[in-house]
Amino acid sequence: MEDHRQFRQALGSFPTGVAIITASGQDGRRAGLTVNSFSSVSLRPRLVSWSLDRNSSSFQICMAAEYFAVHILAEDQEHLANRFCTSAIDRFAGVEVTQGQGNLPLLEGCAAIFQCRTVHRYDGGDHVIFVGEVLDFTKSGRESLAFYSGRYAAVSKQPVPLASMDSDVGVDLMAFLLRRAYSQLAMPLRFPLRRYGLHDVHRTVLSVLSMGEGRSTDEMSSLVSLSGHAVQPEHYEELCRQCLVESRKEDGQTRLYFTPAGRALVMEQAMIGKAAEDEALSDFERQEVIWLKYLLKKLIHKTSEGLPSEFRKERFWRQNNIWGAVAPEGLTTSTAVSKAAQSHSR
Repeated sequence: MEDHRQFRQALGSFPTGVAIITASGQDGRRAGLTVNSFSSVSLRPRLVSWSLDRNSSSFQICMAAEYFAVHILAEDQEHLANRFCTSAIDRFAGVEVTQGQGNLPLLEGCAAIFQCRTVHRYDGGDHVIFVGEVLDFTKSGRESLAFYSGRYAAVSKQPVPLASMDSDVGVDLMAFLLRRAYSQLAMPLRFPLRRYGLHDVHRTVLSVLSMGEGRSTDEMSSLVSLSGHAVQPEHYEELCRQCLVESRKEDGQTRLYFTPAGRALVMEQAMIGKAAEDEALSDFERQEVIWLKYLLKKLIHKTSEGLPSEFRKERFWRQNNIWGAVAPEGLTTSTAVSKAAQSHSR
């Protein structure tokens, strides 16, 4: 049994497409099942194949059917893949179909559909291998659903080089790309500060303070300096003068706290930042956004190895951060921004 499980896991190392096979018996009964065994066999003639478990509830109908249809599922059709592999239900209930050759039930919205006539059935151990001649096919151009290591995924296209950036010096350096992307994404965050005549150093002070209030001015200056800004006493004085921050004498040190106006300004910045992110990613596919954030987190995790202690997030995040997030492990940027938007809208 253990070898059987390991064999299945090893087979799962090979990414496949996800397809639904449909067929119609002589008595009008319909069969439909999810498979990942679909494969092309020949271009001339056009032949394709798939395999069926002998214990499948669709076995008798498919064995007797002259025709079958192969539906290559689109990336948003995971629900159909799950439906057509669920036992003891009418898999076609509530599913819109049209009629194909030989009364084949054809599903809608798929990435591609092949209507086939069965030309061979081969013994394949506990499966039967069907080979069909493709009589007709359609292709929608939609992205396909994939199956890999026990999970569904979308098929991503290879990245296309941006010709307009080919001449940029150092464009392939990761640090350059990240810095440029950050600078352009952060540009809208400067707008709220203009009402107060504030600059990037003030924005950085507010950002650090949002991760934990009650810091001493010495600690604040140390943390802000990691961004490349040098904080002077007049910067704190300006924030206090405009009633965005207040200073308190505690334990012989000057400590900084937000005022309601300062807290509201930071919340506003968070909402503007989220809107800027949504706009920047508006032309991205959903899967591209997921992969982009996953790869950035992976890069952050990798480059955090051996990081000097002054750069570690434990120095920045405190339990009394204004986002109400768990610090330091339980916080993500999206969590903070979401909380900011919800709090600001109340």
